[in-house]
Amino acid sequence: MTNQEESPNPEEQEPEQEKEQQSKALLQKIQQLGQSQVAQAPDSNIHILPIIGQIEGHVQLPPKNKTTKYEHLIPQLIAIEQNPKIEGVIVLLNTVGGDVEAGLAISEMIATLSKPSVSIVLGGGHSIGVPISVATDYSYIVETATMTIHPVRMSGLVIGVPQTFEYMEKMQERVINFVTNHSNISEDKFKELMFDKGNLTRDIGTNVVGEDAVKYGLINEIGGISQAMMKLNELIQQQKGYSDEKVMQ
Repeated sequence: MTNQEESPNPEEQEPEQEKEQQSKALLQKIQQLGQSQVAQAPDSNIHILPIIGQIEGHVQLPPKNKTTKYEHLIPQLIAIEQNPKIEGVIVLLNTVGGDVEAGLAISEMIATLSKPSVSIVLGGGHSIGVPISVATDYSYIVETATMTIHPVRMSGLVIGVPQTFEYMEKMQERVINFVTNHSNISEDKFKELMFDKGNLTRDIGTNVVGEDAVKYGLINEIGGISQAMMKLNELIQQQKGYSDEKVMQ
């Protein structure tokens, strides 16, 4: 009689594969986050959209820069609009600013979402981060956060002709119009902060701290995560009530 080799049992292989996958996942958590147990949010009707570091637009920034890429945010915002399970958005900002056109495009997309949105300025919402922070239905800023308001800058080769300065002025007007249309700050006050001299050591503009941002009408309220969550849930309930009224009519 010949000895027949026993074929491996598929049921015995499955637990081994699961263990291997779990160990790989655990190793990745330790490498990326420095810890094995990471708190995870349950399935929620609220989407968190972080805008961290420098906003990257048409030009790729060096690898050492921490960036939020324009081309990554656009599909997320489209998915938020299309996904019926998502009922609201919280935008978390801790940005130094970045590409003006990319920042304005992101701002317009957030402003035109059909779903309620709330923003929180954490460490800072500087430069082109200002329009993004006011693009939501309601905005919060923590007491220690700051927002730098300054004129539009250009880097690289600049042709010294009147058309260049006209282009910059038009781009600046786009920023001013968006901010004043989506917040309670007046155009005169915003321009005064933008062109102030002596506030910033090596630049024209103003560094606005949390309470001042609320006082000027730039941001709605001082608050953090819990306040933003409460406000967003309130806006979601209001929208549901409005939709139910339309259905009844």
